[in-house]
Amino acid sequence: MLQSILAAQTAQGGGSGLSMILMMVAIFAIMWFFMIKPQQKRQKEIQKFQNSLQEGQQVVTGGGIYGTVKSIDLTKNTVDVKIARDVVITVDKSYVFKDMANTPLTK
Repeated sequence: MLQSILAAQTAQGGGSGLSMILMMVAIFAIMWFFMIKPQQKRQKEIQKFQNSLQEGQQVVTGGGIYGTVKSIDLTKNTVDVKIARDVVITVDKSYVFKDMANTPLTK
C-alpha cells in the first residue's frame, strides 16, 4: 500500500517519497506523544492504586458505586466494598478506582 501511495505521488509530479515517509513518521510520533503515552501513564497509576488498596479506603467501582473497602481477597482478586450500613458488595479488584470526591483538583 505504501508503495502504491509513493508511486502515485511521484507519478503526479509531487514531492519525493522520502518526504511522504517522514511526514507519516512525524504524524505517528505526534499521535504517540499526545495520545498513547498519557494513557499508558494513567493505566500505571490506576494499577499502582489497585495494588496498594487498604481496608477503610474510599473507592469508586467501575459501575460508579461509591463505598469503603471492607476487605481484600488476593487469591480471588476481589474486594469487598461497603456501600451502605450492612450492605457489602464484592467486586473484581480491577474495577476499583480512586475516590476523586475527596481529592483536591489541581491544574
